[in-house]
Amino acid sequence: MLHPRRSAQEVLLCDLCETVPLQSHCELCNINLCKVCVGEHLSDLSQRHNVVPFLQREATAANSKCTTHARKDCELYCEKCDIPVCSTCALFGKHKGHDVSDVLEKLSSKTQRLQKDLEELETRIYPRYEGMASYVQTKKAELETKYGKLTTAADQQGENLHTEITAIVNRRKSDIEEMKSKHLSTLNKNADGITQKIIELKQIISLMKSILESNDDSLTSTYKSRNSAFRTLPPKVRVTVPSFTPQKIIKDQLNEMFGSLPPLSINTEQGDTVKSAEAVSSPPVKPLLDQQRLTATIDTDYDYLYNVSCISDGVWTHGDNNVMKLLNLQSKLLTSIQTKSGNEPRDIVVTRAGHLVYTDYDKTVNLVKNKQIHTLITLQGWRPFNVCSTASDNLLVTMDSDDRAHFKVVRYSGSTETQSIQFDDQGRPLYSSGYLPKYISENRNLDICVADFRGKAVVVVNQSGKLRFRYTGHPSNTKKSFNPRGITTDSQSHILTADYNNDCIHILDQDGQFLRYIHCGLEFPRGLCVDIRNNLFVAECRTAIVKKIQYL
Repeated sequence: MLHPRRSAQEVLLCDLCETVPLQSHCELCNINLCKVCVGEHLSDLSQRHNVVPFLQREATAANSKCTTHARKDCELYCEKCDIPVCSTCALFGKHKGHDVSDVLEKLSSKTQRLQKDLEELETRIYPRYEGMASYVQTKKAELETKYGKLTTAADQQGENLHTEITAIVNRRKSDIEEMKSKHLSTLNKNADGITQKIIELKQIISLMKSILESNDDSLTSTYKSRNSAFRTLPPKVRVTVPSFTPQKIIKDQLNEMFGSLPPLSINTEQGDTVKSAEAVSSPPVKPLLDQQRLTATIDTDYDYLYNVSCISDGVWTHGDNNVMKLLNLQSKLLTSIQTKSGNEPRDIVVTRAGHLVYTDYDKTVNLVKNKQIHTLITLQGWRPFNVCSTASDNLLVTMDSDDRAHFKVVRYSGSTETQSIQFDDQGRPLYSSGYLPKYISENRNLDICVADFRGKAVVVVNQSGKLRFRYTGHPSNTKKSFNPRGITTDSQSHILTADYNNDCIHILDQDGQFLRYIHCGLEFPRGLCVDIRNNLFVAECRTAIVKKIQYL
């Protein structure tokens, strides 16, 4: 049988030494043995051991022998230790006091679970991996065609310029081939990873089938599900083939006018997660209140307040100094943390694990754990602005380049960059540039929502970075231009954004349709967050007050 600490694809090992592949099975003691350990096992003359070749062992229904009381069947199942036991062990032995159940019912339940996992692997997960492998092959074929067209275009332009352009033609071809090679290399690497997962899945599926077919309770009782490890699919590589831009031939400017290729673009998307068959259904619909209610106000004692992030018993805040404060609903200071650099933090967020994360002007993203500050990310050439924590416990960070000419959203798993979002499908910037914050939040449907203050829009892309929509405000009940600052989402997939100039909150559905405003006497709203009970917390910049509002 498989040792419970060993994975499904490994060789079956001896139960005694746990290092050498098994060969035999003692039917009296119900253990597996290697050639060396057989002799040691038979040296115990107090028992009449019956050692047989492993493949000739007798399959048992629900009467596996107790390892402590060799002549007794295991008619019970210890829930705490997760093994079959005999009645003597359950009543008087080391399992005394443990919760026990009928071994037949337990093994039947485990068999059903194994069958469900097998069905999920065969019908839901494995086909997705096959589909991804097919996708990579299709993209490789497309690369061949499209890069061929690029080469043809370069050749045509080179013929137009005759011999004096030959050197430039060769350089451009080299650029194209290098980009193609990198694209193909990336796709090949992605395909190899998918293929390896498929091989593992086949091995696990085969093993699970053999367990079911063997009718061996000892194998079934030690079965451990590994489906969760495969529900998160591998990253999906998205390659963007550049376009060739020919120019009118000017002899003195051949090198510049020949044409150019944009930088190589390889975008690795975060792998989708296959929902399990037991996945929880959507939460019940909570209607919006016609009249929202202000239920609490928290005085933060800053001169200017910039953001707020919720925890179970209070809110983290940051303002116009280098101290981040944890306050309860009665404005009592519970904890304060000073930034490691001494700078004013640029943004804060509380992770799913309850730890505080802040971005700093020194180009770092930092984690506060047990009041100790750990630098997670240090940037070069880019400066972090705002940050949010995702459902998968990643961080999404908005950042601008040092020259303020470019802006992007980057996903991090721990300290590792896994995704960069900067351009739409036509190569145009998704976000405005310039030195202004862009608050960010992940919606329940995994859309990434950015409040682009300078761009005067809420920009929403899907989890792959593809633009879904831009919301540029609603004409009713507003006096000044729409300038969104803070942004958050709730359990209903509503998007809430702070309209700084018009002293209100816009509520949108997940597709960008305006639903209604929240006013509640707000003044210069900036940072937003929603707690697990869908209470909205609004950081008012100039009053330095956090307002708690019920709107559902």
